[in-house]
Amino acid sequence: MMDWLALLSLIFLFLAIVIGFTTRINTGIVAIGLALILGKISGITEAEIIKGFNYSLFITLTGVTFLFSIAQTNGTLDLLARKVIALCGKRSYIIPIAVFLLAVVLSAIGPGTIPVSALMAVLTVALALQMNIPPIKLAAFGLLGACAGGFSSIAPTGIIAITYAKASGIGGLELPLLLGLCIGMGSYAIILYIAFKWYAVKAEAPIARTETGKFTHQQLITLGGIVLMTVLTLFFEINVGLSAFLAIIILLLFRVTDEKEAFNNIPLSTLILVTGVGMLMNLVLLLGGIDMLSGMLASLMTKNTAPALFSLSGGILSWFSSTSGVVLPTLIPTIPYIVEHVEGVRGAEMVISLSNGAHAASLSPLSTLGALVLAAYTALVKPDAKERNKMFGGMFIISIIGVLFVSLLALMGVFNLVLPS
Repeated sequence: MMDWLALLSLIFLFLAIVIGFTTRINTGIVAIGLALILGKISGITEAEIIKGFNYSLFITLTGVTFLFSIAQTNGTLDLLARKVIALCGKRSYIIPIAVFLLAVVLSAIGPGTIPVSALMAVLTVALALQMNIPPIKLAAFGLLGACAGGFSSIAPTGIIAITYAKASGIGGLELPLLLGLCIGMGSYAIILYIAFKWYAVKAEAPIARTETGKFTHQQLITLGGIVLMTVLTLFFEINVGLSAFLAIIILLLFRVTDEKEAFNNIPLSTLILVTGVGMLMNLVLLLGGIDMLSGMLASLMTKNTAPALFSLSGGILSWFSSTSGVVLPTLIPTIPYIVEHVEGVRGAEMVISLSNGAHAASLSPLSTLGALVLAAYTALVKPDAKERNKMFGGMFIISIIGVLFVSLLALMGVFNLVLPS
């Protein structure tokens, strides 16, 4: 009976992903509804179903995203980005490097992958047009940097990955996860830099230092709030969500932005997606579905191929669903079983490999990040159908190559290098 319920739970999980992808309904909402049906079929109480909602994760993500919604609303992040790009001057060949590093830092200090990708999408497309180069040749660096920095321990995606890893008995990922993503995304950025021949690009400075302006009093206070959250989290080990809410109180008291507008920019759909899928995943775990899925994956793996296959699996699944909301919550819980049944596999290496594959896939225009670039391109260029399809195809090809590349790095054991021996 348990095996039947385990299989049914996996079917429900697959059904939630398919419905979310094909109908564009938030997968988290679908997952909550299916969790109720699955719970009733399997005899699990409503109280037990609701226990699957991760309140701690919800508070953490809400605090962090609200804080950086404030920074985005009052223009702090945009001005900071423009000032950094302006430092490049006429040395156009270092602009993609500056874009990548800037995205890493901005994403790592708290905003995370999606807000920084949205910022970098508009900035890089506009810069590329000013330099008279194809936007895809610059936009990719912004997305890769945002993906790498987004796995810091105080950024939303990093928080999600670390939370699920700890729940699966895999600890100590705070620094190795960030380093692993920087290696994976950074290595692919180097490949693209060479492939796009950025070393030979010469153009006038796209942004002059005199054009950026100065930080306002409110923006300086906002930067101070971000520093406060970072210091409390990293040096005093205070929960990042609670630290963010303390910084938010200070910023709102100083009236650095309109509170209502900042509230409206909190990605509620993402919060529902992550926590909603978590509710369904809790039932899949209780009913043995995770063990069944883990067994299927383990049967295909050896010590040498496990990280690469996991990276590739994450990339393929990420093309059709959310990385933070679906891929990480679905596959990270399978790792302990794989570690137990495939000799020599390291759980932390599997998490890093999975995260790299899933985020290399996010350059696809089918994903949120890739779609942000395509939207910025469409808004600024007003392309016809042929040009838009060319941009779409080019981004998808870069995404496919990226997934294969980081999976190759996983096969070579590169991500194992960031872990203590």
